[in-house]
Amino acid sequence: MTAEYSLQELKKEARMGGPGIETTDRHVPVIDLSDFEARKPEITEELWAAATGIGFFQLVNHGIERATVDRAFAIAEEFFALPTAVKERLPLDKSLNAGWEFLTQVRPSVGTPDQKESYQVTRPHMEGRWPAEEELAGFREFVLGFESRCWEVAMRVLSCFADRLGFDSDFFARAHDPASDQYQSTLRLIHYFALPEELRDRPGTWRAGAHTDFDCLTLLFQRDGQGGLQVCPGRDADAQEWTSVTPSSDAITCNIGDMLMRWSDDRLLSNFHRVRVPGADEYTGPRYSIPFFAQANRDVVIESPLGTYPPITAAEYLRERVNANYAHRAM
Repeated sequence: MTAEYSLQELKKEARMGGPGIETTDRHVPVIDLSDFEARKPEITEELWAAATGIGFFQLVNHGIERATVDRAFAIAEEFFALPTAVKERLPLDKSLNAGWEFLTQVRPSVGTPDQKESYQVTRPHMEGRWPAEEELAGFREFVLGFESRCWEVAMRVLSCFADRLGFDSDFFARAHDPASDQYQSTLRLIHYFALPEELRDRPGTWRAGAHTDFDCLTLLFQRDGQGGLQVCPGRDADAQEWTSVTPSSDAITCNIGDMLMRWSDDRLLSNFHRVRVPGADEYTGPRYSIPFFAQANRDVVIESPLGTYPPITAAEYLRERVNANYAHRAM
């Protein structure tokens, strides 16, 4: 694989920077995962319909207790409240997708930095990238435990897609093996800054510009009342019709990523999404979110069964996508 590998996703993303049209005509399905093993065929059909349609869905009764999610957000706020000098000792290594960054992620769709800071946790690459115990007690233990719970939910969902795609049920669990040193799934803590008065209702300003995710599946935890996430219905980059996703402290908002779209010969849709700035009558304070990106292990080859895309290792694929999103900075 080479750096010249052609990525159609990037070409489409570069055309998605405009405001587009906001519509309420599309619905983001809510899927109940309770009694999963007994209801798996039914759940699989619901997931498939959502993933081949809008490409987004929300999971309820997913198995991660509300108290655990609340603690995850509390500890994220504690981390971002650490002195800048402490966080600067944990700098992001883009090639490993681990560490802290501040105003560095530039989407090809808009060409300006996302208005946020974030902290990436990728298990094999965290040495020297944890705050000290005396700086944030219990942080490492909790975050690793929460990441593991996210992996379990993601693999449950991906097993349904494996069944429909003709793979065995554990196909994606093996491709995302956390015991391997090639593991590259990532838990990300995100802090979007409170919106300054001068940026309110300013055209072309985004908390996160339009993009698709690089992974197989994204699990996104949000807070009630901290909205802004929008999805562009359909995979056509020229549509520019955006539907808002209502945030929920109880549901996990999920979307298909580019890896799984390639693996499925485009049957499963990786749709564009963005985080817009709040309107005049909306909450304008800090916004926190916690996504988990299920990304196939570095040595896994992504090869579409029908040959829609040439084979590429997950490591090479992720490297090219990350480079494109930090293109204004030297590697």
